[in-house]
Amino acid sequence: MVIRKAEERDLPAVARIFAHYVAESVATFEEEPPSVAAWRARRADLAARGLPFLVAEADGQVAGYAYAGPWRPKPAYRHTAEDTIYLAPGRTGAGLGRALLGELIAGCAAAGVRQVVAVIADTGDPASEALHRRAGFEYAGRLTAVGHKHGRWIDTVLMQLDLTAATPSAPSGP
Repeated sequence: MVIRKAEERDLPAVARIFAHYVAESVATFEEEPPSVAAWRARRADLAARGLPFLVAEADGQVAGYAYAGPWRPKPAYRHTAEDTIYLAPGRTGAGLGRALLGELIAGCAAAGVRQVVAVIADTGDPASEALHRRAGFEYAGRLTAVGHKHGRWIDTVLMQLDLTAATPSAPSGP
């Protein structure tokens, strides 16, 4: 496995991975998958902001991706980022998420980010919360029934990592 900066050639795979979650899950509140052109624009925007957009490559294929985007559009939030991590179907449980999140945190710190926020859809699967907790994120709150998708109301869990505190390390353990 290799974690590296996302390149133009990776964007069709990124779009396919995300489209799966849009159609098949409530992990994202998006209801229409973004086009490759939209991903191209997102990658360019993040690069202009100095924020990381990474892919995990395994067996010569993009097996997952992660990026840090602006937490909110208002200027006072410019030192806070929101993390996003998605793995290709069938690629969970092999340490890809842990590797991506560790590199993403390092990229955020290098970009001058002070706080990283995770907004996690409460799907009933604790994997994302556990991944973030192992990386040093702390529970920051719950927003109840803020999303409606596939006929159900979904909560979000907020977690936060303070990069100004002790230097975070890559998550460990399974």
